[in-house]
Amino acid sequence: MSQLQATLVCALAAAGIDSPLPETRALLRHVLRLDWTGLVLAAGRRLTGPEAEQLDALLRRRLAREPLQHLLGEVEWGGLRLLVSPAALIPRPETESLLLLVLSELEGRLSPQVLDVGTGTGALALGIRAARPDAAVTASDVSREALALARRNAEQTGLEVRLVQSDLLENVAERFHLIVSNPPYLPGADRRDAQPEVNHDPDLALYSGPDGLDLARRLVTQVPTHLEAGGTLLLELDPRNVQVLAAEMTATGWTVRVHSDLNGRERFLWAQR
Repeated sequence: MSQLQATLVCALAAAGIDSPLPETRALLRHVLRLDWTGLVLAAGRRLTGPEAEQLDALLRRRLAREPLQHLLGEVEWGGLRLLVSPAALIPRPETESLLLLVLSELEGRLSPQVLDVGTGTGALALGIRAARPDAAVTASDVSREALALARRNAEQTGLEVRLVQSDLLENVAERFHLIVSNPPYLPGADRRDAQPEVNHDPDLALYSGPDGLDLARRLVTQVPTHLEAGGTLLLELDPRNVQVLAAEMTATGWTVRVHSDLNGRERFLWAQR
């Protein structure tokens, strides 16, 4: 197994993959159906024929730069195990900070009404529901395929959220104490230099006009009629454009704060009317 692991690490590194050792271990754990301790204990054994075939097929896909998460079919995020697919953006670790901001904002509010716009896999909506069982959580997305994936994740986690197909807030009638969104926020020009893995995420979930703010600006114009008095809007944006939208919103009467992610990059926008 140690020789096999070394071979896999070399192959992944040669393909330009940044974390070849952790990815090698993830692939082996997936094929062998072992946890971390089990993988260590299995260091001396050989793969069976079917295991070797499965590993070879997964390795070829990864060397073609298909995301590791798609190969594994799931990701651990916000304390939840979520299914992932090309139908929706793979949940990013930085978005866990947005979840924490949501939960902090909801502290002290009983039975809050919450809307997650552009839910994708359902990660944010389900993370909120898991931490706040008293919350009534609605999750919307324009994509039927993404909503189907979010529904599977709700069923898998046993968490109840209301799912609505909607282009931003067009099919949403209710008012909410908090609206949160991780909308597409990359400038269109980023397509030219995107990592190969990023091209496996849907364009619809990534790019939003010349400066990355087209969808966020549309959402901001729709939000006021859907927020309860004293309600809050929380957005995740690109560090390159979050201050641009913050300034625009301030100029139109919003009270705005910008929060940094764990790497100190300004990424999250808090706003109230």
